[in-house]
Amino acid sequence: MRASVFIRTAAALACAAAVGIAGAASPGAAAPDFTVADATGKPVKLSEYRGKFVVLEWTNPDCPFVRKHYSSKNMQDLQKEWGAKDVVWLSVNSTVQGHYEYRDGKQMQEWMTSQGAAQKAILIDAKSEVGNAYAAKTTPHMFVISPEGKVLYNGAIDDKRSSNPADAKTANNYVRAALTEAKAGKPVTVASTTPYGCSVKY
Repeated sequence: MRASVFIRTAAALACAAAVGIAGAASPGAAAPDFTVADATGKPVKLSEYRGKFVVLEWTNPDCPFVRKHYSSKNMQDLQKEWGAKDVVWLSVNSTVQGHYEYRDGKQMQEWMTSQGAAQKAILIDAKSEVGNAYAAKTTPHMFVISPEGKVLYNGAIDDKRSSNPADAKTANNYVRAALTEAKAGKPVTVASTTPYGCSVKY
């Protein structure tokens, strides 16, 4: 009897913890702060960018959905477009160290350079701590954070859930829409969507 009560209690606590993690990065919530090394080994702290819009892009070069957005230049175009408007773009690789798809800072830098990427920094989340704090589910999984440190958008990059590069240019891009509205002082119309892509390799 006691064992069954213990099991039910443990399950309930696990469920509550999962909900808490998911809720931590829900639209309107405070974006979880973090400090993690970039591809050069320099510590990057999210709260240092308070006062600016920030985009978090979960990435993994081995994922065909990530490759879709880079081979089509869709991701780089977004990085350049919004970087020119003083938006801080951070690409996060939360593949845990030890997984066969893990890439260290040098490898990630080399791949991003080969793609012509233009983010502010590439973050190597080798212990998956940042990914877990945001409950990042897929690559890509996108977050837009306000200058006040609140989550404005959480979800897919766009509405064409495929790995076909041709779809990127004709899709409704949720990240661009969220930034456009937020920069104009308007509420974000679509603040949450279901992300699509490869699972984050925790």
